[in-house]
Amino acid sequence: MYEFLLRMGDNTLVLGHRVSEWCGHSPVLEEDIALANISLDLIGQTRLWLGLAGEVEGQGRDADALAYRRDAWDFRNLLIVERPNRDYGHTLMRQFLFDLWHHERLADICLSEDDRVLGIAAKCVKEASYHLERSTDLIVRLGGGTAESHSRMQTAVEALWPYVGEMFTDDALDIEMDKAGIAPLPSNQRPRFDEALNITLSRASLTRPAGDFAQKGGRSGVHTEDLGHMLATMQFLPRAYPDARW
Repeated sequence: MYEFLLRMGDNTLVLGHRVSEWCGHSPVLEEDIALANISLDLIGQTRLWLGLAGEVEGQGRDADALAYRRDAWDFRNLLIVERPNRDYGHTLMRQFLFDLWHHERLADICLSEDDRVLGIAAKCVKEASYHLERSTDLIVRLGGGTAESHSRMQTAVEALWPYVGEMFTDDALDIEMDKAGIAPLPSNQRPRFDEALNITLSRASLTRPAGDFAQKGGRSGVHTEDLGHMLATMQFLPRAYPDARW
């Protein structure tokens, strides 16, 4: 249960921080505000997942301790959420692919037999629904926009495609959570994900990349150097000044 909760919380924590990096740098003010709000939503969800993880662990660590006092190899997030922002099209495509997976994942977890897990998923799925609606609309608008925006969105989906397979790769922990009635297998989501993805890419005049890769590592604690660089920024203040208070 602890490892499962880390996976859910680490996904939203890492992506929330990545999205926050656009604050003050977005192409237009409206997008700056929108991304800041999405980041806050994701960090808020992180507090719920990691807060429960701390309770389950029973070692006296709260959500803050789990967020700021673990090293990179202790994180259990999907690799796709730690990918650098690059340009705005890359950021939006990463968000769309995650939103599509995240919404379906939370919808499945709303069937959990654990009331604590079900309660968190029921709260988070409402925000995830809005996130998905927004990112889908932007993918369609930019994919079907100018030649430049179309090219950037196609480049983005091709760059991120190798990280999609990990979302649906079942491992021993997934199987255990499924048998315990806590969370269905991620692989169960794949048909729904593919159907929605194909519809959106078609509307955006984008081509789905060939093949189906599955980069493995993040959920087992093996990450790219990008996560380490990000954590160096995110964790600096609470590590350098452990007694700091607002």
